Amino acid sequence: MIRKTLFAAIGVAALGLAGMSANAEEFPSKSVDYVIPFGPGGESDITARFQQSFFKDKFGQELVVSYKPGGGGAVGWSQLNSMAGDGHSIMGINLPHIIVKPRQGDVGFQTDDITAVYMFHYTPDAIVVNADSDLKSLQDLIDYAKAYPKQLTFSGSGKGTANHLAQIIFDQKAGIETTYVAFKGTGASVTALLGNQVSAQWGYTTVGAKQGDKVRLLAVAMEERHPAFPDVPTFKELGFDMVSGAYRGIAVPSSTPEDIRQKLSGMIAEINADPAFQKQMLEGGFAMMDIGYGADLDAWMAARTEDYVAAAKSAGIID
Repeated sequence: MIRKTLFAAIGVAALGLAGMSANAEEFPSKSVDYVIPFGPGGESDITARFQQSFFKDKFGQELVVSYKPGGGGAVGWSQLNSMAGDGHSIMGINLPHIIVKPRQGDVGFQTDDITAVYMFHYTPDAIVVNADSDLKSLQDLIDYAKAYPKQLTFSGSGKGTANHLAQIIFDQKAGIETTYVAFKGTGASVTALLGNQVSAQWGYTTVGAKQGDKVRLLAVAMEERHPAFPDVPTFKELGFDMVSGAYRGIAVPSSTPEDIRQKLSGMIAEINADPAFQKQMLEGGFAMMDIGYGADLDAWMAARTEDYVAAAKSAGIID
C-alpha cells in the first residue's frame, strides 16, 4: 500500500514536471498580448512597437500591443495579476513609477505585486537647454544656480517621476537649489523649454534625438557617453555619480509558471541582442540594458527602490 502510494506520488510529480516542460517548449502557441499601461505615442509604446517585428520574426507569433491607461500606469498595474498567467499576456513596467506610486497612496497594487521578467532599456536623464541658451556647460548651470538660488527653473514630466527625482538628487549632489516645474508629460515639458518658459529641462536623451539642433544636452546620466551624443559628457565624467533615467521592462501575472517566466526572459534578451534592434533604439536616443529574470533582477530592483524612496522622501513626495 505504501509502495503504491509512493509510486503514485512520483507519477504525479513527474507529470507535473513534464507539464511544465511542455508549457515552455510550446510557448508561445498563439499571439502575445503586450499591454502598455499608458496611452499610445509615448516611449513605452514606441519601444514596444520596435519589438513587434523582431518578436514575429524570431518566434513566429504576433506581439499585439494594446493600452490600458490611467493613473500614471496604476490602472494597468493594478489589473496585472488578474490576467491569464500562461505567458500570452505581458505588461510593460516603468521605474520609478512602480516604486513611488504605491507609497503615495492606495493605487490598487504594491511594488511586490509586480513580477518583472526583464528590464530591457532606459531613457537616461539629461539636462537639456535651448540651443541659444547662455548656459553652455553643466558648470555654467551650477554657477548660475549658486548665484541665484531657486531662480533657475527646470521643466519636467510630472511629480515623483524620473525627471523629478533626478532634479532632487542632482541638487543634493551639486549643493544647489533649483525650482522644478511639473508638466503633464515629456511633450509638454519640451514645449515649455522651447518656449523659454523655463531655464532648462530635466529631460531624457530621447529629447535630444527628437529635437536635434533646437536643443543642447549639458550632461547625460549614463556610465558611458551615449553613442548618439558622443560630444556630451556624462555626469560621472563631471564629478557627479549619477546614472539614472526612466527604466522600462516587462512583467507577467504572478500566476505565470516559473519556466514560462524564464522563457520570456530569454526571448526578450534575444531581441535585445539583435544589432538591428539595437540600432533602432540607439538612434532614437534610448539606452540598452539587459537584466533578466532571477537574482540579478531582484538585486537591481532592491537597489533602485532604496535610491528612489530616499529621493522621494527628500522631495516630500512620500512620508
